[in-house]
Amino acid sequence: MPWKWARFLLRQGLGMDRLGEFLKTLKEQGQAQGNFLGLLNVVIGRRITLDDGTVISVGVTWRVLAGLLKQVRWDRDAVLELGLDPATLPPLDRQKYWYMAISQAHVDSAEATAAGDRLAAVLNTAGYNVGPAPRS
Repeated sequence: MPWKWARFLLRQGLGMDRLGEFLKTLKEQGQAQGNFLGLLNVVIGRRITLDDGTVISVGVTWRVLAGLLKQVRWDRDAVLELGLDPATLPPLDRQKYWYMAISQAHVDSAEATAAGDRLAAVLNTAGYNVGPAPRS
């Protein structure tokens, strides 16, 4: 199967179980606590694999990530790390809440890339391999 097709399938949901489990593990172990911007940068724009080469993610859209954050019940107050007020985000629709937060986070900024690099270093010691940030 050509790599582009495999990448499409991963983005369409085949690998979402792995990514959901990855997020759930990060939430439970607190590895991304205090670095929510780095988490957004890594999950949206970088390749994440296990040490054995198993692909967790090749990057996802904001909408997919918003759905996964809703699914794993990520703490809503994480947006405070982004300088956002949770009261200004949609209170009832959790997926829309996360999507709006991501859209205001500037996940492609130099600050987000640096935060993603810090999180990648933490994840590399925990058995994950996180690829480099995409070039502008």
